[in-house]
Amino acid sequence: MMGIPIVCLMGPTATGKTALAVELIQHFPFEIVSVDSVMIYRGMDIGSAKPDAETLKIAPHHLIDICDPKASYSAAEFCRDANVKIAEIFSRGKIPLLVGGTMMYFHSFQKGIATLPARDELLREQLDKEGESVGWDNMHQRLRALDPEAAEKIHPHDRQRIQRALEVCLATGEKFSALKNHLSPTDHQVLNIILAPVDRANLHEKIRLRFLAMLKMGLVDEVRYFYESGEFNLSMPSMRSLGYRQVWEHFENNSSFDDMCEKGIIATRQFAKRQLTWLRSWQDAMWFNSDEEKLHSYVTEYIRKTVHR
Repeated sequence: MMGIPIVCLMGPTATGKTALAVELIQHFPFEIVSVDSVMIYRGMDIGSAKPDAETLKIAPHHLIDICDPKASYSAAEFCRDANVKIAEIFSRGKIPLLVGGTMMYFHSFQKGIATLPARDELLREQLDKEGESVGWDNMHQRLRALDPEAAEKIHPHDRQRIQRALEVCLATGEKFSALKNHLSPTDHQVLNIILAPVDRANLHEKIRLRFLAMLKMGLVDEVRYFYESGEFNLSMPSMRSLGYRQVWEHFENNSSFDDMCEKGIIATRQFAKRQLTWLRSWQDAMWFNSDEEKLHSYVTEYIRKTVHR
């Protein structure tokens, strides 16, 4: 038994986390905090599987629609904003229910995050120009010379992380990897609940059906707005999100609709696999079969037995 904790509901994409969260607030004094790196963006509704207006009336979500799609939003910013919302929720006598599939956000919130310097926009601009001039593979080699450990963990094509690591190294004179290891875990008690399928084939089919449903709902037109505005590009984290990137490349490369659809489904399945890999390493969590017909009842009973209300 424990005192009143924060409850974290985690799981790979398409496992019904939102539906379960909406059910849970009917039984507990929860307020939902979204832990999703795409739902933060305004106007990105279909591809992020953002709850519709009717659902949000029943179950308001904190930390959705908080960011312009032109902006980037870091795990550190999530931790800052989540802690503000959590304090507000507790002050109302409610319990925070963190729901989503962005594992980096969950990890940073629970395990802590490095104390890194603020962005240096001038240095960032210089690195951007240099990267465009010499190529990001060469920038990765430059990082390897400064911080081999960081370079080993960052893919040579991951422009954003290469840039940030170089920026920190050059601005502080210290290794990015060393600063990243300075972590401060949350002071809150946390009850972790993980939804995952027993049968991976079922998850693959749900992903396929959900992506097709998004297309029917107008995902292509949603991305077309950003593509044709002239204000966005694939270097922006928002446009590199699942679904958005594949539709964008469909426009850019004039590829077939079927090819785009297949790439979107495959990319989402690969993402779900990475989420599951991350979750398997998570300690102190209760796993539930996301395909279980009585899932709502089992999770509700587990929370009742575990949390003092």
